[in-house]
Amino acid sequence: MNNLKWKAIFIVAVTAVALYGLFPIKERINLGLDLQGGMHLVLRVDTSNLPEKQKEDATERALEIVRNRIDQFGVKEPMITRQGRDGLVVQLPGVTERQRAIDLIGKTALLEFKLVSDDLEQLKQAREGNVPEGYELKTDEKGNDLLVRKDASLIGDTLVDASVKFDQSTFGEPYVGIKFNAKGGEIFSRVTGENVGKRLAIVLDGVVQSAPVIRERIPRGEAQITGNFTVAEANDLAIVLKAGALPAPIKIEEERTIGPLLGQDSIRSGVRAAAIGGMLVLLFMVIYYYAAGFIANIALALNILYILGFMGLFHATLTLPGIAGLILTMGMSVDANVLINERIREELKLGKSIRAAVAAGYHKAFSAIFDSNLTTIAAAILLFQFGTGPVKGFAVTLTWGIAASMFTAIVVTRVIFDFLLSRNLLKKLPMLQLFPQTKIDFIGKRWFCYTISAVVIISGLFIFWQRGEKNYGIDFSGGTVVQYEFSKDIKIDEIRKALSDIGLGQASIQQFRDRPREISIKTQQDMSNQIEAEFKAKFPENKFDVLRVETVGPAVGRELKKNAFWALVLGLVAIMIYVTLRFNLKYGIAGVIGLFHDVFIAVGALALAHRQFDLTIVAALLTIAGYSINDTVVIYDRIRENLRMAKKEGLKDVINLSVNQTLSRTILTNFTTLSVVVVLFMFGGDVLSDFSYCLLVGFISGVYSTVYISSPLLIAWEKKRKK
Repeated sequence: MNNLKWKAIFIVAVTAVALYGLFPIKERINLGLDLQGGMHLVLRVDTSNLPEKQKEDATERALEIVRNRIDQFGVKEPMITRQGRDGLVVQLPGVTERQRAIDLIGKTALLEFKLVSDDLEQLKQAREGNVPEGYELKTDEKGNDLLVRKDASLIGDTLVDASVKFDQSTFGEPYVGIKFNAKGGEIFSRVTGENVGKRLAIVLDGVVQSAPVIRERIPRGEAQITGNFTVAEANDLAIVLKAGALPAPIKIEEERTIGPLLGQDSIRSGVRAAAIGGMLVLLFMVIYYYAAGFIANIALALNILYILGFMGLFHATLTLPGIAGLILTMGMSVDANVLINERIREELKLGKSIRAAVAAGYHKAFSAIFDSNLTTIAAAILLFQFGTGPVKGFAVTLTWGIAASMFTAIVVTRVIFDFLLSRNLLKKLPMLQLFPQTKIDFIGKRWFCYTISAVVIISGLFIFWQRGEKNYGIDFSGGTVVQYEFSKDIKIDEIRKALSDIGLGQASIQQFRDRPREISIKTQQDMSNQIEAEFKAKFPENKFDVLRVETVGPAVGRELKKNAFWALVLGLVAIMIYVTLRFNLKYGIAGVIGLFHDVFIAVGALALAHRQFDLTIVAALLTIAGYSINDTVVIYDRIRENLRMAKKEGLKDVINLSVNQTLSRTILTNFTTLSVVVVLFMFGGDVLSDFSYCLLVGFISGVYSTVYISSPLLIAWEKKRKK
């Protein structure tokens, strides 16, 4: 009794900590960019043209300059971190002015002051292609040709201030006022004094901003940059100049921009799917298991509280795939409760008292629960290691969910049972039983099932091979996807014609089901600015919003594809090693063959349905592997238990007995999990459509492979061993 008291105190303490971490929820849990809108950029600092001694700290200096620019831009809680040797990751929550942000971050901001030749004959020769030595031909802000010296008279490294000012003589037109330090001011004074009457080009990143005539010597070390700027353009120019020039050019390797409208829609879809999925699970448990189901529902409610509470405690970020992970956890967490309740039912049938049946049920179910959940956690860890962005959010939520479900299923529900039994409040424990004990010969059908599986897998992989690069989303193939929402319905033919006029007639265009106003366009290069300009010209009365822009460079695509491959391979190897250690090598190999079966079935189904293979699909495939091995481990655990008890029975009979004994648990847990996946597929929105479709196929395949592939394979292995 004293032990029960301390367990209860511990549960109350954990619950209190979770509540503390949860409220106020808006301040505790950060929303990912896919939920609140914003930009995610992966940048590469191109140091190829730098001397070796400048390369050493170029990326670190670039990081500080980018951080200074963003801080002055006024983004709330940005994230700027280094990635690898020359990479930077930048996240800008809430930023919707995409091009402005890209220009602000990506400008090298190399400011140069160059003298302009006033020799008209030389200018004429330069226009004909005969540019004099030491000069280059450029164009000023008005479109006039200029013959500019290659060598700069002064550069921006002596700049100490830049600010927006307004020229009252031109009705308040904005310009950028700049100020040099003492050294720069001395040089500027000398250059202007020696070249009165000549033009001085102000060049930023190789582009002439203005080229005013020097009227007199300027001794104060101050100048102004004009160029018909808007206030925002002048402000951004002042920011980049004040923050300093980048040590090397920056290239955008990956971009994911989510508009606020899509973020709000994702939140609505996620919350709706979570509410419906949760209600289905709660209703099923209480209807099927009565009091035991009500206790399991308490555990499920605490499970959700613990996930969100501890995410809030560590200020974790919740993404849309993270919400999917939360929904999935609802279905998967029921697995442990079903396993325990089914074990308790078996013990009650043996004539044991409720107290003895509960104790035996928890004891016998523990190893299967522990093994199956640990393998899923291993898959989630690999997802976090090799995933990126929202996929990491899914991995975090799934890991928290599994850990919380184990605690609530094994500890919390046991404490509730023990408390009720100690107070003599639980005298009966009735449960429905829709699936009576069966005596199906599963092993006898194995060759027929092997043949069917082989045909389905080979057909699916052939379709996948035949489609080639069409299988892959931009995560792996590279390119740009832009999604638009128009104010009125629009036809794909109209979009195709508009794109043809700017040379994009072969672009991939997708219209979302039941949403005739939304269009998604995939191109090889980032043509979003040209597309938007064309749409504004062709559809002036049909306004549109940019819901999302995703761009992945070919190098990043190859890297992501490689990481995805290793995540899958290492996940399957890790599962095989663990199952081998817990059982033996034949169990590990048979289990992993079953997992390969499920992964290949899911990949073939994606190809058949013309759904794209991207990072979220990798997350789905590893989840399928983790979930499928759950079923397999439960049956393997029962096989091992029965082999100890029935030593005279043949392996075939023991496997058949074990599969039949666990069949009701297999059906029930998969029914609850598939229910929430169906809800996710129907109500999770288009962003999670491919993800939930893959899970749906994989989970169904997982039930089949556990019963008809992984378990019967133990017979084949045993026969080979005996020869």
